[in-house]
Amino acid sequence: MRQQYKEYLKLNKNILLGFLASIVISAIVAQLLSEQEHYLNTTLTLVVDYIVYFSTFGGLYYLDNRKKYILKTGETDKTLLKKDLIKIVTSLGIGEVIYTIVRWLLQYYLLTENYDPYLASLISQSISTTIYMAVVNFSVKLTRLYKDDA
Repeated sequence: MRQQYKEYLKLNKNILLGFLASIVISAIVAQLLSEQEHYLNTTLTLVVDYIVYFSTFGGLYYLDNRKKYILKTGETDKTLLKKDLIKIVTSLGIGEVIYTIVRWLLQYYLLTENYDPYLASLISQSISTTIYMAVVNFSVKLTRLYKDDA
């Protein structure tokens, strides 16, 4: 398998594991906040979602890529690291903007339609994650984060 495809798989694995962790915690938080106003429930659930997701994703991404930026001398390849960080932040950032808007609006709507808070959180996050994955993968392709050097 070509290296660039392995990199895409690792990135997607990290994103999905991050979302898996955040979807469970977010649903619990949404239910715990069920007595709150819908906009407050939605906003606080989204904040918890981000904390759990970025903690999980960031840790996994670091573990998968920590050796990639080490030169044979043992020093860090700061040029490559900086270049790749800009690309990954750009790719994730575009996806996050879209994810935030879709997730917040959808969860708020579902709460106003009297869905159980945990269910509104699960549905909104599942749909938003699908859209996020498509946007991030497209952005990574556009920024050529995993360009094929062969």
